Amino acid sequence: MKFLSSIDQLEDIYGAPVKASVQKVATHLTGEYSRWIIASRFCALATVGPEGTDCTPRGDDGPVVKILDAKTVVMPDWRGNNRIDSLRNIIDDGRVSLMFMIPGSGTVVRLNGVARLTTDTKTLDRFERNGTLPRSVIVIYVKEVYFQCARALIRSELWGDQSPPTDLPTAGDFLNSMTSGEIDQQQYDTAWPARASSSMW
Repeated sequence: MKFLSSIDQLEDIYGAPVKASVQKVATHLTGEYSRWIIASRFCALATVGPEGTDCTPRGDDGPVVKILDAKTVVMPDWRGNNRIDSLRNIIDDGRVSLMFMIPGSGTVVRLNGVARLTTDTKTLDRFERNGTLPRSVIVIYVKEVYFQCARALIRSELWGDQSPPTDLPTAGDFLNSMTSGEIDQQQYDTAWPARASSSMW
């Protein structure tokens, strides 16, 4: 088996990225991205450290993170198995990636940033539940945020026939905002299903 060994080889195979895939990237939480993330009760948290990488599910009965400002989100570390793999990695190497999902929605919102841990009392108190506090909070400084196209979720039929919430920003909304109206929201969202269907594999 032969393996690719250079970025040039990779780019020769895939070509240039689609224009919209670059335009959708924000360096802070826009209004649309903020609304979507706050509606998410589940995300996957990926970290990297001296022992390798780690990816862990994170979920809550409300927003899985809270937004402090356009560049900062916070996530409580609720009770688990005490392996603390992700937390160890964050101490050693703060780079993190989060993938937010909402049942029924083909959209996935991805956030890349740098994280630190805190046990600051005021920060812990933000997450108080019936007298219980998280033992620590992950503070994530946003480097970039963008949505992922829906093909993977469509191919996998992850949500079955479940319908997405109707009050969330769409891919067209994200792109319309990020391009200052250059991409028409309605046209993009209307054309997307046929485009995806013809390029699923």
